[in-house]
Amino acid sequence: MASLHDIEGMIARMAIGDRAALSALYAATSAKLFGIALRVLDDRAEAEDALQEIFVKVWHNAGRYRSNGLSPMTWLITVARNHAIDRLRARRSQRAAPIDEAGEIADGGDTPEEAAMASSMRGRIGHCLQTLEPDRADAIRRCYLGGEAYADLAQRYGVPLNTVRTWLRRSLLKLRECLGT
Repeated sequence: MASLHDIEGMIARMAIGDRAALSALYAATSAKLFGIALRVLDDRAEAEDALQEIFVKVWHNAGRYRSNGLSPMTWLITVARNHAIDRLRARRSQRAAPIDEAGEIADGGDTPEEAAMASSMRGRIGHCLQTLEPDRADAIRRCYLGGEAYADLAQRYGVPLNTVRTWLRRSLLKLRECLGT
């Protein structure tokens, strides 16, 4: 098992283009970084792809790593976690369509009854969103349909992170009440 000093040395050698150092770093840290990607993505195949991309990022950014008394694993874990979260957000944004556009998407497998029920539900959700304050409804759309992070919403609205969390929690409760679920 490689020590933290060994890992720092591998990163330093990678910064000057040492491919053997990349191979050694992969052998020493890939299991841990894969576990992090798998935990975030909850999909083995996607986590495997992410792991490759993580090591490409580490290779390209090895020169930016600075030994500051902290564990080099902290840096590697941060790179892995951030990359996995970025992939997760990209996946969500590909799947989610804004409520306004949801009616325009045709799913050929719906029966007329299912289509009518889905249309009715979209209408009810749209109505219930209109009962919220505009910034709260926008925050709901951006977070749960657009995949924006709480921190991004806090910055967008100029409020503390915990305020955004409270807005979203209370807004979801109001939506639930409005929908009667």
